[in-house]
Amino acid sequence: FIYQLPKGMRRSLYMKDDDYRLSFLFGNFTTMTRFTEADLERVIDERLSPLYVSIHSPDPHVRSDMLRNVRGGFSLRWMKVLLDNDIQIRAQIVLCPGVNDAEVLESTLAGLLEQYPTLESIAIVPLGLSRFNSEDRMRVHTQTEAEKVIETVTKWQARYVRTIGRQPIHLADEFYLVAQKSVPEASYYGEFPMLEDGVGLVRSFLDSFDGTGPDLMGKQSGFFASVDVPSPTDYVRVINPAADTGLRSSVSVPVSLSVRKQVVNKPIAIVTGSYGATVMRNALREQNFADVAVLEVQNLYFGGNTAVAGLMTFEDIHRVLSDDKGEHLYLLPDVCLNDGVFLDGGSIEDLHREFDVEVIPTSGSSLRDRLESAKREVSHV
Repeated sequence: FIYQLPKGMRRSLYMKDDDYRLSFLFGNFTTMTRFTEADLERVIDERLSPLYVSIHSPDPHVRSDMLRNVRGGFSLRWMKVLLDNDIQIRAQIVLCPGVNDAEVLESTLAGLLEQYPTLESIAIVPLGLSRFNSEDRMRVHTQTEAEKVIETVTKWQARYVRTIGRQPIHLADEFYLVAQKSVPEASYYGEFPMLEDGVGLVRSFLDSFDGTGPDLMGKQSGFFASVDVPSPTDYVRVINPAADTGLRSSVSVPVSLSVRKQVVNKPIAIVTGSYGATVMRNALREQNFADVAVLEVQNLYFGGNTAVAGLMTFEDIHRVLSDDKGEHLYLLPDVCLNDGVFLDGGSIEDLHREFDVEVIPTSGSSLRDRLESAKREVSHV
């Protein structure tokens, strides 16, 4: 996706980080193309586990081609040694139609089962495509292709269970949304190890919104998650040195912004991306919040199949709120902000000067609490 970014964004976004230390500390994905013998020794000695590894394909030719790096064809050799030394690895496959899907995906899943049966999890996510893509072979999955991916993965999940007694393969939510199928139940995702990679986000949101499951949306990964909480010892928050290079918020941080007093009489509208809008409308209707408006933010800034809430920009949000003429109190998910700044450089304060906006944590339970609070406010007016 870095190759498909428009010009004019903050410079740090064009930098690729492939440091295994960031993988351990913050869940960043590494291709292991820069991994060395010294790195291997340190990871094993210090038990730096889990690590997050981008696989795409174990075939040397396919992988080096996808990574645009000849070293990528052989860098997975480190993974075998790490697994043999009980280092947990959470793998990712970015699925590109016509490149590493179909027969190549079948071969990939067979190869991973044969060579790396102890992988903790294997997340399969779709190619993220922007309108700035310059490669003709890069395209998004069609509905039929998404259905085929689900069919293929379901078949291999059963084979993994028969062979090793468990199934670590999980599909990103987008495949189900594109195929227009319901996302699996919570039991499918186990402990939701790849939640921040878009695997199980919809199910986590739905279950926490209707109260049938725990709220996992704010769950953090990495070694410092256990100390990154308020406590009497007042631990210093550990900041990801690569956070500013990421296209997603490194840590979901609730933002509280005051709104003008007169907005108490304004109806609420939820602002979200195209994928979220589809899920949100159904959830609101089922939980008796059908009167709450959902404003879908079509991502014109990036274009392509960019439709998640985390990649919404100031420019697109401003356009949607302007079209709505400021008639609502707008609830905005914090996942699209990094320290109060959108990806295109606009700030939440800039938006707040023109519109009544309230930023809330990106979680089902937080949204439900806010909507129920709004109902109580209305009943007391």
